Amino acid sequence: MGDGAMTEGEISEALQFAALKQLPVVYLVQDNQWSISATAEETRSMNAYEYAAGFKGLKRMQCDGSDFIHSYETMEQAIAYARIERKPVLVHARLPLLSHHTSGVRKEFYRSREDLLKHGLYDPIPKLRILLSSVGIEEHVINEIETTAGDIIKIDFQKAQAAAEPDVQSVEDHVFAPSVIKEERGERSPKKAEKILMVEAALHAIDELMQEYPEAILYGQDVGSRLGGVFRETASLAEKFGDHRVFNTAIQEAYIIGSTVGLSALGLKPIVEVQFADYIFPGINQLVAEVAKSCYLTNGKFPIQMLLRVPVGAYGGGGPYHSGSIESTLLSIKGIKVVYPSNAADMKGLMKAAFLDPNPVVMLEHKGLYWSKVPGTEDSKMVEPDKDYIIPLGKANIILHADAGLIKRGESVCVITYGMGVYWAKAAAELYPGKVEVLDLRSLFPLDEEAIYDCTRKHGKVLVLTEEQQNNSFAEALSLRISNNCYHFLDARIEVMGAKNLPAVPLNVALEAAMLPTALKVAERISKLLAY
Repeated sequence: MGDGAMTEGEISEALQFAALKQLPVVYLVQDNQWSISATAEETRSMNAYEYAAGFKGLKRMQCDGSDFIHSYETMEQAIAYARIERKPVLVHARLPLLSHHTSGVRKEFYRSREDLLKHGLYDPIPKLRILLSSVGIEEHVINEIETTAGDIIKIDFQKAQAAAEPDVQSVEDHVFAPSVIKEERGERSPKKAEKILMVEAALHAIDELMQEYPEAILYGQDVGSRLGGVFRETASLAEKFGDHRVFNTAIQEAYIIGSTVGLSALGLKPIVEVQFADYIFPGINQLVAEVAKSCYLTNGKFPIQMLLRVPVGAYGGGGPYHSGSIESTLLSIKGIKVVYPSNAADMKGLMKAAFLDPNPVVMLEHKGLYWSKVPGTEDSKMVEPDKDYIIPLGKANIILHADAGLIKRGESVCVITYGMGVYWAKAAAELYPGKVEVLDLRSLFPLDEEAIYDCTRKHGKVLVLTEEQQNNSFAEALSLRISNNCYHFLDARIEVMGAKNLPAVPLNVALEAAMLPTALKVAERISKLLAY
């Protein structure tokens, strides 16, 4: 990496974890004393070697990166240290900056003649020629090597220029690796099984997966031994599978998400957790820049298999940093999948499918449903499915059916929702017996458009319900998609209901309730649609 990148916060996270766990990693930092047009003196208070001194257990080395012998010996020692001692090491190499940053950013635009001359004194090519001459290699041999290297580059460049352009029809290929789970299987409601909470369904699903797949590992903040997650969602797993498979990290969301790239490349199957939805934003860069793009940019060769668990949603005065909904943010990222179970059976079935999917999957888990503590959410407890139960991603489920006769007379409404919205809709539906059908999306991407359009065509009146702030949300985008595809079947304009458009969920429980949809508010919208 360039020394300028050392100022990135994510570098600190990487060095911290390597030092903490004493990982055998070699960090090579090339320092040319410039960013693009700003000098080191303008942009940093220390170089990488000095910065690394703050990480206890990280070995530091320095070399003149323009000196071949010094560079070779330093890297030889660094690699041997990492391999033999199995510990991290950082090498800081000082280099000249000899060329332009890009064709559009010429060195003469921002560098003085004196600076260019000073860097030119450390050009490694002349220094290497002098070294080779000093050990008896004749000038014509050096020239021949240089000419041969130039010819190879020239030929390869000409081959690249002559290569065929890609087929434009392939532009949408390899966004995702093919999914392996195509259909629902296993038993959803075994006769002798007991009802379990959603938090238990998640715990049992991961327990079963880790037993079956030794390459599965689980890590995040407070998920290891002693606590087992702030919602007890990983309780006992560290004790059962060991600290090498279930372990805590520091508060570093970028590392938690970004590290799954390398682990997936090694054949491991990481399950990671960001403690609350509001904390995911420091890790969004890794999710967007690395995780989501990998399959597409490698033409399908390196998809990232990872499962990211994120507790979401508002209840009980969690306040502005523990109550957020983030699905619209996530759904704006192409190359990831997003699932959102609303009950224990779906939690277990979707957890299995998300783990086995060869792509990055984010599972949003409403913390208000974990323990069925919110009034009206008792139905989130369900009979535990068997070990083999699995639900393919992208399949919605009708949670509540409307009466066929009322549908035929045009006296019914379809509520399309997910998460806590399922329970607001079901409670509201009690005021209109037989007139309300509730479709639980379960998966937000891939999205079961067929089920959504079937529901719309059947009822002609639709309410899209979400807990998110409504403006510019996934729910509003979905309503337009439904309208565009089912326009001739609609008896009324599609209604959308979400939370009030506030920048945060208030800490005060009365204000929290005022912000969110409720069963009564949903019932009013249903009444409005039924009036058409």
